[in-house]
Amino acid sequence: MDELVHLVVADGVATITLDSPRNRNALSAQLRKELRQHLTSAIADDAVRVIVLDHTGTVFCAGMDLKESRSADAENQGVQEFPAILEQIWTCPKPVVAKLAGPARAGGVGIIAACDIAVAVDTATFAFSEVRIGVVPAVISVTVLPRLTTRQAHELFLTGETFDARRAAEIGLINSAVPADDLDAEVKRYADMLALGAPNALAATKEMLTAQRPPAMSEAFEQMLELSAEHFAGEEGQEGMKAFAEKRKPSWVPDALQ
Repeated sequence: MDELVHLVVADGVATITLDSPRNRNALSAQLRKELRQHLTSAIADDAVRVIVLDHTGTVFCAGMDLKESRSADAENQGVQEFPAILEQIWTCPKPVVAKLAGPARAGGVGIIAACDIAVAVDTATFAFSEVRIGVVPAVISVTVLPRLTTRQAHELFLTGETFDARRAAEIGLINSAVPADDLDAEVKRYADMLALGAPNALAATKEMLTAQRPPAMSEAFEQMLELSAEHFAGEEGQEGMKAFAEKRKPSWVPDALQ
């Protein structure tokens, strides 16, 4: 059986490519399995500083594979495995960038929302189409709702309306919408910036961004002070300050960016 997801590592960037254009990169059982495997490999590889989720074909991801879903009961639906993929991306200690050369629907939008950065061509479209086929955008809401205001979420989840990349950027679902000719350069721009960050500092910052804050400001400051002091005194912090004083790049910066 041909592989549906590919992994290539070069210059500190792990590119994971969805390659099932015959069904618009739908989240079939095989694709889900291979995506998880390649994410695990990229996370474990010390040479990888940034992960880019790419795709072949005209669609980034159409959501769950409905052909598989039609013949399964509730306990055996493919969506049962989907939370693990979204959580793996959301909690990944390395920055994850989504690269969209085409549309995304339903679960595909959930993947985009789980990524730290998302860049799309300006012709890409998006939709939470679940209600229009009689299902609920439940699982993806865990990653999507933190990106949207309540008003936007109610409108887009309830209507299933298709919206363009410009609006996706305006509401915070993606970071940037660019012409097709600029897509590669825009993704590289983000990947290069992310690779300048220290690995442990990036991981800690990602965890901080998604952690629930204590209700009391004093307790929040106490936690953040401990985190800050730990990294100022840590190996990366000391190396970063030394590199700044010596007017050089820190040791963790990939050779290609030195």
